[in-house]
Amino acid sequence: MTGLYQTQEVEASDGIVETQGSGKLPQRYHSRDMSLPTRPKPYGSDLSNGLLPQPGHALTGKQEHYLKRELLSQQVEFEITELASPTALQRFGAPFRSDYGEVAPVDSDLPILRFIFVHHVRNFPFLDQAREKEFWQDKLQVFLELFAQKHISSSEDRLEESKRRKLAIKAKKLVELMMVSGIPTASGYEERIRFSELEVVDRGAQDNGLLVNAPEGHSINGWDVNVAGVRTTSVKRNFRYHQHAEFIIRVRQAGKPDHYIGRRYGEFANLHKRLRTELPGKVLAPLPRKNKSATSHTFFSGGDDDDASSVSSGSTQNTGFAHDDGSSLRSLVGGHRRGASLQPDRASPRVSGEYRKEHVTLYREDQRVSLRAFLRTFLQNSQIAESKAMHDFLTRNPIKVNEEEMEDIERRKLMDEKRIEEQRRFYEIARQRAKDLDVYMERFRRDIVEKNGLTKLFQEIKDKERIADLSTEYQKFAEWLRIEVAATIYHLFLAEDNSPELFAQAKRIHSMLPYGTLKQVIRFANPAAVMNGVLDLFLAQPFGTRSLAQRVFGMALNDGIKAFQKSIDALVAKIDDDVFCEKLKSFTYADEPTKNKIRAEAVADGVDLVVAILKSEDIKPELTPEQVGIAFNAYVAWNNAVENVDDAMKSGAQLYAYLKQLLKMYTRQRDKAMMLSVIEEPVTLYLFRDLFKIFYEPLVRVYKSANVYNSVTDFAAFMDDMFRVLDLAQRQDVSADPNQTVQSFIDLCARHQDNFYKFVHEVHIHDNGLFTQLMGWLEGILEFLRHGPRGGKLDMNALFQGAVDMGQIDKEAAIMEIDSLIKWQEERKKWHQGKTRQKMAAANSSASGGAAVSTPPPGSSTFRSSDFGINEADLADLDDEDESGSDSREDSEEDANPIAAEQKRRAKKQDHLRRNAGEPVKPEVKQLKNLREGFLSMLRMVLAD
Repeated sequence: MTGLYQTQEVEASDGIVETQGSGKLPQRYHSRDMSLPTRPKPYGSDLSNGLLPQPGHALTGKQEHYLKRELLSQQVEFEITELASPTALQRFGAPFRSDYGEVAPVDSDLPILRFIFVHHVRNFPFLDQAREKEFWQDKLQVFLELFAQKHISSSEDRLEESKRRKLAIKAKKLVELMMVSGIPTASGYEERIRFSELEVVDRGAQDNGLLVNAPEGHSINGWDVNVAGVRTTSVKRNFRYHQHAEFIIRVRQAGKPDHYIGRRYGEFANLHKRLRTELPGKVLAPLPRKNKSATSHTFFSGGDDDDASSVSSGSTQNTGFAHDDGSSLRSLVGGHRRGASLQPDRASPRVSGEYRKEHVTLYREDQRVSLRAFLRTFLQNSQIAESKAMHDFLTRNPIKVNEEEMEDIERRKLMDEKRIEEQRRFYEIARQRAKDLDVYMERFRRDIVEKNGLTKLFQEIKDKERIADLSTEYQKFAEWLRIEVAATIYHLFLAEDNSPELFAQAKRIHSMLPYGTLKQVIRFANPAAVMNGVLDLFLAQPFGTRSLAQRVFGMALNDGIKAFQKSIDALVAKIDDDVFCEKLKSFTYADEPTKNKIRAEAVADGVDLVVAILKSEDIKPELTPEQVGIAFNAYVAWNNAVENVDDAMKSGAQLYAYLKQLLKMYTRQRDKAMMLSVIEEPVTLYLFRDLFKIFYEPLVRVYKSANVYNSVTDFAAFMDDMFRVLDLAQRQDVSADPNQTVQSFIDLCARHQDNFYKFVHEVHIHDNGLFTQLMGWLEGILEFLRHGPRGGKLDMNALFQGAVDMGQIDKEAAIMEIDSLIKWQEERKKWHQGKTRQKMAAANSSASGGAAVSTPPPGSSTFRSSDFGINEADLADLDDEDESGSDSREDSEEDANPIAAEQKRRAKKQDHLRRNAGEPVKPEVKQLKNLREGFLSMLRMVLAD
């Protein structure tokens, strides 16, 4: 992560070591410092980095931290998993009811989630007004328990990661990060592993990184493509020839010679259609609109060319359509803007050895770069890059470019390079201007990160009516924001390949919006009354019948159930065995203990779930010996067909493929039915109505009293002004002064900043304390991250020594397990560092060829994670886990060929293993598990406040 390792480095072996003692400032020792004291290594282990435990302590600072991290990780995983239990909230404690009476904080089975709920969810502005019984117990708890009782299918049942599972993994990592960073140890000597080399790698990436719009050296999933030029083609229709623009695409693949292809705009549209057919369900980026406009630019020709080259250059001014058998750039350029294609500036006689200006019109230049962005966006997805449609598009019917077309390609390549250089200079100037504010931004940062800093900021906004009245630090912060917004506008609407398309789309939307009408509607309408009326309309249940909302959602879900039933009927007919089908259906609707038992048997026997279901005696009806043999033979044929791609085996495996598909269809149909039953429950409607009242009505009151309707006109004026500045910037030559370009965007923001500030100020002074509550809520989270819970700290030494004294763990074995965890973390960081270096090397290689990665905006490093109490190393660990556990490919879509779908799934798994080859495996711990009960008791006491 960029900028992550800029402070507080602690190197794993012989770099920088930082220790923190209670009430002491951090001490840093560098290996290059000759005065560094040496320490004896502890009892035969070199994993403690040469540090002995402090006097009276059983563990070193590093051992403390990673023991705490491991035990917290186990507890967080347990609590996140337990949330799926119907009885989880009953063991949660207040405000939820329990069949066992009130659960005290020190008795909660879920102390971490209880702490987060009590301190950071229940007291969230809006929710703090919710009543304990009416909302939390009678509605939310009933709804969540009802949903848990439905047992919606898991990822294992569907052979794909469900959204709930992905959400649970992300929630576990975030909660673990919060607890590890927020809860300190009692000794004050807690240490973490860090690698300072990563800072150098990331900074190198920043230095080389710029944009991904370069014409060369930008390989994506094996394809390096550039829409390099534009030519005309002549097509005879009836009696006349018609001229069409054709985009010349340079295609490069590793180990193959470059080739060029010519594609008309319609062929890009056909590619889009073919991909929709080949990859059904895939969300595809829209095709850029057709844009026939040309772009004029000024180039400076070299001064050492001879007269012949001058004549050749001048001879390209052809204003008519020249017809030939092939193509003619000259005719297209001249036909679009006559007499302006390649017109040299003849204001003075040209002297050999001097530079001369050429005004060049590049036909359909905006369309070219937008189509390049379109292609590269598609190639970012590996499924699209490997599709037959994309392969055919990029390889079919290669062409040979002539001299005139190559000249056009070179001019457009030069145009790309000039555009990138202009962008580089823009960002350099913007960063320099932001850097000039560093002194003030450092003061602003200190003001924000100190106690009640956010509250002070919003109180200042509430008290001061204009930006000019703010204190100096806040005025400089506003100046910094102007630079940030200016850079963002420039990046979105000018810098990217797809910027022309985005700019045109934004202008169309802006021209269609009736701002005046919208202002009057907001001014005179009562949105709270309107929304209440809409809610009454959709949620009313006349005479106890289903509400309109229930009917609408029910209709959608019923359509899905019927669609699944059609697929089920087709599969049942193909299987042609009622016993097989009935057994799979019985499993789908069986109780959860029976399902879990069969799943465990499948794992223990190392067979597929379908095999375990068919042979299970717990699911009726039972199979005959002949049917068992058929099922087993089908399973063997299935595995052979998937792994060996044998056509002879595929036919025998088809039965098992149908059985797997049928189980998936039954599971999804049941999920739809369970969701339908949840929606039809009255508590669902009541919960939705209460949530609306809690969140929507206070906001409506604020915006009504703050006269927000006046801001509609201000926003329209800003959009008009922004489009005027962008139009002017687009018409400027690439050789224009970037200082003026930067200043024009900053001036744009300056002209409208007072209107924006007025909007925030008016909302704040009429918020009835809402903003103050929100800032207090945020600062409560920051207070926990910076200083820990008010209940105290975790005494890991006392926990460890107590377990040793009571004989719960073997000291030597436990120390070895902790040290093995430290070694695993060190090796994992080294592995991740190696991957990072490879990525940076690839980025640097691309950068040397013209391409690069995107750079952070100016001033983006003003705040660091440590300012908000999140340790950089802990955040890096979360990033490492995301990297090692992430998969760039999306879940495979439902495939008409089940064998091909299984092959994709297994190939996807193998690809994941290959990309993570060499990743250290977490060591198994046994002794440390015996600390869990004592740790849970200590954790409850610390988080009980």
